[in-house]
Amino acid sequence: MEQLSFFAEAGQSKGLPRYLLDYRPGLFDAQQSDYLFNCFIQGIPWRQRVQKLYDKEVITPRLTAWYGDPEVYDYALVIQTKPNLWTPELLIIKEQVESLAGIKFNSVLLNYYRDGNDSVAWHSDRESVLGKDPVIASVSFGQVRSFDIRNKANHQEHYSVKLEHGSFLLMKAGLQGGWEHRIAKSNKPMKARINLTFRVVI
Repeated sequence: MEQLSFFAEAGQSKGLPRYLLDYRPGLFDAQQSDYLFNCFIQGIPWRQRVQKLYDKEVITPRLTAWYGDPEVYDYALVIQTKPNLWTPELLIIKEQVESLAGIKFNSVLLNYYRDGNDSVAWHSDRESVLGKDPVIASVSFGQVRSFDIRNKANHQEHYSVKLEHGSFLLMKAGLQGGWEHRIAKSNKPMKARINLTFRVVI
């Protein structure tokens, strides 16, 4: 089992808007996080999607997988597939994040960032199937990566959180409406990272 060691990269911007984000390191300890990380690397049917961007088809710079309740079907035009059924490991994490978020989630999108070249561009999760003002819970394993947010109306207002191995991030109601977020590419050597975003699909 690969042992992950990412020291001294943790931290967050001063003035992080707590009414929009709740960040908690160490939701899972190092041993649990190592186990789950390796379990997902080896056991998830990862795929690379092709999506339209400005009338062009582009390959998504990361791998993804979609899991959820049996009644959750096509995730609009975003995932374009029926979800896989929950694994025991995903259900364990789901129970933990639901306890912190106070919400019952019915689906999760897994993202596999293989190295520093994998990323997700500035965006907000505003798909109609997520409802008007969605709350999204995020759990990260592996390489520490910077989660950046910026105000849509004023890009000079921006913040950053270093998402640590085994950490929890809650994107609260209001974030998707007024803010964008990203995981930027990095020129520094980066190991693999897996992120799980728990959602309620209506």
